[in-house]
Amino acid sequence: MQKTPISKELVDNAIRDFGIQDFEHATIREVKSVAAYAEKESGVEFIKLEMGIPGLPASKIGVDAQVEALKNGIAHSYPDIQGYPELKKEASRFVKAFIGVDIAAEGCIPVCGSMQGTFAAFLTCSQSDKKKNKILFIDPGFPVQKMQLQVQGVKYETFDVYDYRGDKLAPKLENYLSKGDICAIVYSNPNNPSWICFNEDELRTIGTLATKYDTIIMEDLAYFAMDFRKQLSTPFHPPYQATVARYTDNYMLFISGSKAFSYAGERIGVVCISDKLFHRHYADLDSRYEMLPFGLVFSTRMLYALSSGTSHSAQYAMAAMLKAASDGTYDFRKDIGVYGERANKLKKIFRKHGFVIVYDKDLDEDIADGFYFTIGYPGMTGGQLAHELMYYGVSAICLTTTGSNQQGLRVCTSFIEDRQMSVLDERMAIFNENNPL
Repeated sequence: MQKTPISKELVDNAIRDFGIQDFEHATIREVKSVAAYAEKESGVEFIKLEMGIPGLPASKIGVDAQVEALKNGIAHSYPDIQGYPELKKEASRFVKAFIGVDIAAEGCIPVCGSMQGTFAAFLTCSQSDKKKNKILFIDPGFPVQKMQLQVQGVKYETFDVYDYRGDKLAPKLENYLSKGDICAIVYSNPNNPSWICFNEDELRTIGTLATKYDTIIMEDLAYFAMDFRKQLSTPFHPPYQATVARYTDNYMLFISGSKAFSYAGERIGVVCISDKLFHRHYADLDSRYEMLPFGLVFSTRMLYALSSGTSHSAQYAMAAMLKAASDGTYDFRKDIGVYGERANKLKKIFRKHGFVIVYDKDLDEDIADGFYFTIGYPGMTGGQLAHELMYYGVSAICLTTTGSNQQGLRVCTSFIEDRQMSVLDERMAIFNENNPL
């Protein structure tokens, strides 16, 4: 057995000192803290695969527009709670250009990142009908969204989509929806962390059932157009970003500036609500919020109570980035394509040394290369693997924390550098030798 790059005693002591009882359930922050401590004490650089943070420079178009807005004195003015008109117009145009659906500008509302958008949406959806008091997650997914519901005291249901793709999806969904207590369904597409992408038939299924059972779909497009198997970068021409919006009127789309434009630090995104849902009246919302329709409850009550609007200058940045993308002068996909290239290289290294890709297929098609992918190692649980990899200076989170029932880890491609690929290859060779299959 070869010596591990980092002392096992050092890692084990750090895990104990941080109070982590079971690495299977360690949070991103806990994994990050242990890795930072072990890196500092050992002097061995960690290969950090746990944090879903953009690893690219922010879009210059956005930065220039935001700086200009600040120079022109915008910081002294409160933003309109409905949003900067130019941003609303450009968001509507962007949706048409890259998703191929029509949403009026009034229904495109800026938020402090999709995180705030989902928080406000959970509040609005869960209060729309007293009989429908639960959110349904199609997992795996973003763990913090469940934390948001915990904070709000809203109940939720969840299932791992791993065994329910294609024709199996409809009966699984209907099993939950037929009970009559689901107000909204949440999923990301592409998915964090599995990187599965629902196809048009699956989205049609989701949309059809949403209409049948009068359920709102919250479609999280945090990784917008990052299915790199398809050419999704030509505005106003197919193929378009896949969406449930083609199959129901009961939807909210969450478009974030964080990943597509690497604009995470300014906390800017847009929630796009279908025209019909925006103007819809729910009896329980009417009685509580002075007869306001769904869209205005979302903006003038939920968002206003949370933050009184979204960073004014960041709205100018987002408007400029969306406009340039729709104009065809800014190919944002070209900038973020590096994530797919890294994923391809990383998968080859892990597979070479005995690892498997856990979520490896989109039905009969290989999973796309992108911002995330999933790995497992035969004979090890996710917790055991995450713990063991720390000895080799590699940090990642368990799939369990994302709502998955599979044993393995989420790998994020954003922070690894080209120079680290050979280092990872060497360390995984030692790992494989020390853990023979």
